[in-house]
Amino acid sequence: MASFSYVIIDQRGKEKRGAIEGDSEEKVKSALKAEGLIPLSVKEQSLLTRDLNLDIGGRVKPRDLSVFCRQFASVLSAGVTIISALQMLGDQTEKKRMKTAIREIQASVEKGETLANSMGRQPKIFPPLLVNMVEAGEASGSLEITFERMALHFEKDSKLKGLIKQAMIYPMVICIVAIGAISIMMTVVVPNFIAMFEDMDTQLPAITQFVVRISSFMVRKWWLLAILIALAAGGIMALRKNPSSAEVLGKLALRTPLFGSLIIKSSSSGLARTLSTMITAGIPLIDALQITARTMDNIIVKKCLMNASEEVARGVPLSKPLEYSKIFPPMVYHMISIGEETGNMESMLDRVADYYDEEVEAATKALTTILEPLIIVIMALVVGVIIMAIMSPMMSLYSSIDKA
Repeated sequence: MASFSYVIIDQRGKEKRGAIEGDSEEKVKSALKAEGLIPLSVKEQSLLTRDLNLDIGGRVKPRDLSVFCRQFASVLSAGVTIISALQMLGDQTEKKRMKTAIREIQASVEKGETLANSMGRQPKIFPPLLVNMVEAGEASGSLEITFERMALHFEKDSKLKGLIKQAMIYPMVICIVAIGAISIMMTVVVPNFIAMFEDMDTQLPAITQFVVRISSFMVRKWWLLAILIALAAGGIMALRKNPSSAEVLGKLALRTPLFGSLIIKSSSSGLARTLSTMITAGIPLIDALQITARTMDNIIVKKCLMNASEEVARGVPLSKPLEYSKIFPPMVYHMISIGEETGNMESMLDRVADYYDEEVEAATKALTTILEPLIIVIMALVVGVIIMAIMSPMMSLYSSIDKA
């Protein structure tokens, strides 16, 4: 289908612009009229006029969802209807993908669809967790409370992910600078000495020969190096999409020193926070586990939670499959076990989430503290090898001159 830009007059008499996909201009006009809109202009978009979609991965950030939920809750608390609330949120939302999604949800609700079903048709914008929570809120008549809970949930999720990303920025910058410095030395500095080494007419040390070969390869066949890097990146992406190889990568990630512990702690926090939010809203534990599993990045953790949902469906307490998985720390399944025995699961999960939020923050700082000097030491070793390779023949030449 082609993409069309349009200018319409809505039910309130306001002029609005947007984009829509359709088979032809006439069908797009008919679809707009069917929604009670008056099309003023409908034009097919070219490659130059087509709206660019720069949302990598297709999903909005947790921070965007937090703002959406917070604003929705505030508007509903003022007594505004859902349709009017969607109209207001669509007008003030700056992100184009979010704005388009809200407009489509509004049109669907105006036709009689529930808010949850309408949001469910936008899976790239609204995650299953939010959709199911909204469905539970509509059923219980507590939609405002639901959005407040989800706003808090996404705020904490955004804070946790932002903390990890922020902590990794400095090590990544150091790593990029190190790679850049070494590349310049190998492609600019070392080649300047190669001609001098050839004129010396002496047997070069093994380390010098090794560095010279690498330098020559990088200068003459840099394009091959770029292809190899691209193939390696593509191979890793292909492995992640393959179920069997993705499991291997998932296990390696959990067992990797430093990073594995961070993944387990962040998964524990996400599990506890999401489960607590959904159980409080009255969503059955089995459904809550399946939805929580889909929010996990590591496939091993994801499979563990899916297996836990099957065990719970058979009548097994949740704490047991989590314990047998050997993935989550003892505190997670012990606290859940206490919650199961006392009937206070939500409170126990909240405590686990708060505890592991702090653990993730501490682990992230520790990881950064270790990575920074480690990268510097590795860079120093590589640069030291290059300098040694350059200086060794020169020192040998000076020694031979002195002896002569």
